[in-house]
Amino acid sequence: MRRNLVIGVLLSALFLMAALLSFVWTPYDHAALNIPNKLQTPNLSHLLGTDHFGRDLLSMIMVGARTSIAVAFVAVGIGMGIGVPLGLWAAARTGTLVDELIMRGNDLVFAFPSLVIAILITAIFGAGAVNAIIAIGIFNIPVFARITRGAALSLWQREFILAARVAGKNATRISVEHILPNVTNLLIVQGTIQFSLGILAEAGLSYVGLGAQPPTPSWGRMLADAQTMVSFAPHMALVPGLAIILTVLGLNLMGDGLRDYLDPRLRVARA
Repeated sequence: MRRNLVIGVLLSALFLMAALLSFVWTPYDHAALNIPNKLQTPNLSHLLGTDHFGRDLLSMIMVGARTSIAVAFVAVGIGMGIGVPLGLWAAARTGTLVDELIMRGNDLVFAFPSLVIAILITAIFGAGAVNAIIAIGIFNIPVFARITRGAALSLWQREFILAARVAGKNATRISVEHILPNVTNLLIVQGTIQFSLGILAEAGLSYVGLGAQPPTPSWGRMLADAQTMVSFAPHMALVPGLAIILTVLGLNLMGDGLRDYLDPRLRVARA
C-alpha cells in the first residue's frame, strides 16, 4: 500500500508549489501594513485573514514556506555532505582511533540540542536565518554519520566487498563505488525525515527570535506574534500552526512511504 507515499507527496508538493509561486506572485505584499484591515477573519478578500498589522496571512504563509524549506534544505545538505563521508570513513576504519574519534565527536554534538547550539552561535554572530541553518546543519551531521556507519558496517562483511578487496581496491574506492550506492536508499528516507525535523527546528528557533529576522516572514515568528491574541484572533495561530503540521505530516508520510517502496523486504511482506 502506497497511500502514505501519495498523501505525503501531495502535501509536500502543495507547500513546495506555494513557496515557488511566492517568488513571482502573492495575493498581497507580505510586508505591506494595512492597519484599518487588521485582525480580519478569513474572507473573500483575505482567504486566510489578516494579522494585527493588517498583513495578508496567505501571502505571509507562502513566503514563510520558502524560508522554512530553504533553511531545512540547506541544513540537511550540510548534515549529509559532512555526515555521510564521516560515517563511511568510520565504517572503513572500524575499531581504530579514527572511528573512535568520529563517534565520540558525534556524542558530543548530540549532547547539545540544536536550540542550544543556535543560542551559542547567536551569542557570537547574532540572530538570523544563516545562523539557524548552521545550528540545524551541525545537529544533522552526527545523525547521518551514525546512520551511514551502521549501514556500512553490515555491508563490509558481504561477499561482494570481499571480492572487491581481492581485486585490489582500497577502502576509499570500495566505500564510494560499493558501500555508498547500497546505503543511498536509507539516506534518502532519513533525509526526508530530517527535512521535516529541520522545518520544525526552524519554526522553533524563529519562535524564540533566533531564526529569520523581520521583515522576512517565518511560520515560527507568526506563531510568536499570535500567542497574545489567541482569545480574539485564533486564526493568527491556527494558520501557521496548520501549515507546520501539514508540512511535517506530509514529509513524514512521504518518508514512511519511501521506506516501504525502497525496501524490497517490506514490499514482499506487503504483497
